[in-house]
Amino acid sequence: MRFLAARPAHDLTYSDVFLVPARSEIGSRLGVSLVPADGTGATIPIVAANMNSVTGPRLAAVLARRGGLGVLPQDLSPTATAEAVGWVKEQSPRWDSPFVLTPNHTVSDALALLPPVPGRGVVLVDGGGALVGSLEAPRLATALPDARLGDLVRGAGFVLDGSIADPEAVFRALVDAGADFAPVVEDGVLAGTISRRSAVRQAIYTAALDGRGRLRVAAALGINGDVVGRARALRDLGVDVLVLDTAHGHQEGMLSALEQVAAADLGLPIVAGNVVTPEAVEDLVDAGADILKVGVGPGAMCTTRMMTAVGRPQFSAVLETAEAARELGAHVWADGGVRYPRDVALALAAGASSVMIGSWFAGTIEAPGVLEHAPDGGLFKQSWGMASTKAVEARFGAEDPWRLARRTLFAEGISSSRIALDPLRPGLEDLLDMITTGVRSSFTYAGASDPAQFRERAVVGVQSAAGYEEGKALPVSW
Repeated sequence: MRFLAARPAHDLTYSDVFLVPARSEIGSRLGVSLVPADGTGATIPIVAANMNSVTGPRLAAVLARRGGLGVLPQDLSPTATAEAVGWVKEQSPRWDSPFVLTPNHTVSDALALLPPVPGRGVVLVDGGGALVGSLEAPRLATALPDARLGDLVRGAGFVLDGSIADPEAVFRALVDAGADFAPVVEDGVLAGTISRRSAVRQAIYTAALDGRGRLRVAAALGINGDVVGRARALRDLGVDVLVLDTAHGHQEGMLSALEQVAAADLGLPIVAGNVVTPEAVEDLVDAGADILKVGVGPGAMCTTRMMTAVGRPQFSAVLETAEAARELGAHVWADGGVRYPRDVALALAAGASSVMIGSWFAGTIEAPGVLEHAPDGGLFKQSWGMASTKAVEARFGAEDPWRLARRTLFAEGISSSRIALDPLRPGLEDLLDMITTGVRSSFTYAGASDPAQFRERAVVGVQSAAGYEEGKALPVSW
């Protein structure tokens, strides 16, 4: 990457910069590869943040099916972590993970899981797990809230044969049946669900799979206590990437934990952070990190900069840490601060191998939590910062009340925020489509066919606040 003019002496964030188009031989966005070269096995450079309100097993599975990587938070209990990893590994790498209910569940039960939007639905099974039928989500909008789902289903309806291999053939089978959504059965067993849009996605995305053909998943762990024991337990569960996580990554506790985990030689990539300086990169790589998580304070739920003045504008933080990591054979994940697809492209231009997204994904169907109704009729989910009072109480709630009170006294971050579901993009995959489409276009504008070439060819200019505003679409008429 190079600057259009002289490199500024002051730090920059994503809204301060823009990409300049260049002569290009790339004929199609689909001719671009987004595969990161950081050893994680991902096929798109998108990572879901290890936040309780963002990454649960469903979101992790959906993201991995489209090539990204979800990081399960460290706050999960050992039992919950084992269940989450096991659930992700059991999901089909091809078919969508179904929302499974029984005939006795009500319309209200279904609407707590997903909105009545096209291309989605619920699958009904009996007490023995046998398929009873399915219900397309739009039907939920016209039924009474207390209506039994079983009463709305008339027969099994259209069921797709999972032996159909070609995505186009799957799409046409749905069209011929007049269905936009259907359960999928393989060898007489429910294997998942499929929609017309999902069939198209099968032809575009490549799943992130482990050596046994299962969906990949990462997990976070703290730096205190028996770090090696927890890391080994995660490896044994089938976790594919370890993320050592603390707010201030450039500290002795992190360096000690890294050295211990690296010495255990668990055979997994080790991510560590958060940091924002080349000096921190050098120290953490020396201690055993393969990937550095970069970002202090740019997240939507984070109050660190306003509380402490500590942090750094994210574009400059990514640019300088990525340069340092590259010299050491390591990589960086840009963690936080993305609001639009352009920001993802800019992070990759600055040298990030992947971009970590938090609150943006919290407002999706697949994120943990139930759908709630806002006074204006819209739908939302709750989100909160991982250093907030809510997160601290969840993490340390079993401690002595005095110790817990001391911890919560120093909590930072937002404890409750409503993240609205975008009616046009209510699901994680809808956001992935938008993000990857934008990033692919950025590559073509730069004349780059892959991330390495994009980083080399990208030209970045510095703009005023007015220049940034000029680039936004006008939401109302003239």
